[in-house]
Amino acid sequence: MIRHLFTLIWNRKRANFLLVAEIFFAFVVLFVLGSLLVDNNRKYTAPLGFTYEHVWQIDMDPNGQPISRQDATFQRLMQHLKAMPGVRSVAATRSNTPFSFSDSSTEFKAGSKSTSSDIYSGGDDMQDVLSLELAEGRWFTPRDEVATRPPLVISQEAREALFANEPALGKIVRTQDDQEFQVVGVLATPYRGRGEFQELKPAIFRRSESLVDPKDSTNFDRPRLLIRVQPTATAELEQRITKEVAAVTGGWKTTVTTLPEQRATRMKLALAPMGGMVLVCGFLIFNVALGLFGVLWYNISQRRAEIGLRRAIGATGSRISAQFLGEVMVVTTFGLAFGLLVAAQFPLLGVMGIQLPVYLASMGLATILIYVLTAICAFYPSRLAAGVRPAVALREE
Repeated sequence: MIRHLFTLIWNRKRANFLLVAEIFFAFVVLFVLGSLLVDNNRKYTAPLGFTYEHVWQIDMDPNGQPISRQDATFQRLMQHLKAMPGVRSVAATRSNTPFSFSDSSTEFKAGSKSTSSDIYSGGDDMQDVLSLELAEGRWFTPRDEVATRPPLVISQEAREALFANEPALGKIVRTQDDQEFQVVGVLATPYRGRGEFQELKPAIFRRSESLVDPKDSTNFDRPRLLIRVQPTATAELEQRITKEVAAVTGGWKTTVTTLPEQRATRMKLALAPMGGMVLVCGFLIFNVALGLFGVLWYNISQRRAEIGLRRAIGATGSRISAQFLGEVMVVTTFGLAFGLLVAAQFPLLGVMGIQLPVYLASMGLATILIYVLTAICAFYPSRLAAGVRPAVALREE
């Protein structure tokens, strides 16, 4: 039966070329889109490494006052905010807060190993504010103010990149300008400050309890705090925080945003391109399905005499239907073979920078979807072929 199908397809190779081409392009489109969607789903389902619910971000503008002279005011403000009812904890930070559009990275070295890592700043209460879990060591404490070397808390990815299977606590790491830091803690999970669609990569926290960074002569960052509030907090607490900031600082302007709001903004920007790609892909696949349906219908109308002859010599309707479905599946296999050959080049050439398991999963999903699509498109035309009456078909011929 299979050999007979291949013979029929080969004899009609010109007519089947269009089907093979449509199936090939449909597979490539589904494979590329599937790779992006599967990869984004992998990222989305990975842990963020922190909790953002009930966390507010406080951005302040000193109204042109020199930041270098405002550190004492900043420290006093933090103490006032910590004492406010409804506020659980307060931590100083800098511009690249969770879900922000500000990134900071640098190269760290430990012995012969090095890695480029996202670098974040966090005060002594940042662990409580973001509910960060530690696998080893500790978080920052006030005694780190007089430490010989500034402390670091690193993620599991940074630990593996810098120390492999060796212990990390107490080890010295250096930046490109040979500034030395000491590892005091290791996070239990990855930390992805840019949101659910950020690729897993090393992350390192520096202590930032003061407004002025003595290692940074520019100090362009405006005062910024992260505050964990009680679940019952309302807009009334936001108003009280704004008034408290103005009273303590002598008129600093304040902007309060919640991390869930920032996450929603980040998600919209990330999902918009994916939604557009899905719509375009859906439109293309719909047109491919219409083309397949039309070509199959045309083939049946051109082969009515053949169908009538087969029915006249005893072929049943189910056999006729099975033959047309079989032909379509074989033609689909040819198109998929060319498509898989092209798809196999993606991981070899490193296209899109996606991991091999994602490519393999996308190939499998695209293959299944193409088989299902062609089977659906071929079902009705094959039923029409099965319903051809031999006397009518032969008389028309």
